[in-house]
Amino acid sequence: MAAAEHTTGEYIAHHLQNLQVCRVDDAWVWNHCQGNFWALNVDSMFFSVLLGLVFLLLFRRVAKRAERGVPSRFQAAIESVVEFVDTSVKETFHGKSELIAPLGLTIFVWVFFMNLMDLIPVDWLPMTAQLIGVPYLKVVPTTDINITFAMALSVFVLIIYYTIKNKGIGGFVRELTLQPFNHWAAIPVNFILEGVALIAKPLSLSLRLFGNLFAGELIFILIALLGIWQLPLHFAWAVFHVLIIVLQAFIFMMLTIVYLALAAEEH
Repeated sequence: MAAAEHTTGEYIAHHLQNLQVCRVDDAWVWNHCQGNFWALNVDSMFFSVLLGLVFLLLFRRVAKRAERGVPSRFQAAIESVVEFVDTSVKETFHGKSELIAPLGLTIFVWVFFMNLMDLIPVDWLPMTAQLIGVPYLKVVPTTDINITFAMALSVFVLIIYYTIKNKGIGGFVRELTLQPFNHWAAIPVNFILEGVALIAKPLSLSLRLFGNLFAGELIFILIALLGIWQLPLHFAWAVFHVLIIVLQAFIFMMLTIVYLALAAEEH
């Protein structure tokens, strides 16, 4: 879909539209799902799963072909990422868990891969998809609030699990009702304050990642409207955007580790 063939509004709206499927009147329909809560964003799910498989296959390949002595550049890069995540976990999470380090590594690399799709020129994959009859295609999963919120909800479930596992149901209830004011008369106020703080964790995780990547994608779309200026501007913004891509993956990972560390430790 070339920008010159459509109005600016149509071009932007097209690139922000997901490929959707939903059930209407006992039939599955495509791209007529506005207002349907059960609509599935097929493109976001496809690229999320695809990039997850790429992550697993790459790391499995390196693990199986790991060599002693002088490693290959790719092996050294993978080992550096693993060591970086492992160090971050050890410095932040002081409990005992075999899940936290693999979880941190998965989050960092998976979110990084999804963010990295933002560097692909905005017309390449959607135009290719149109040639085979696919009208819409969003290729950056983290620009879909459903993806980021689903990941944040998974972290939220782990926060509840680790809190109950380490402090018991009674400890979990006490955290919600007797903090920050340790008096029975302050239970309603404590519950409101702690409840808001608890719910804010998945919201902050999902909205921060979504907001930053959505804004970056929108700037790439606007740059694509500039004709002959789009190539140098795309390159300049891409160089700067690399920092955002890595930083947002790191922030999501670190906040996850911090939240789980708080769930596992006594105040």
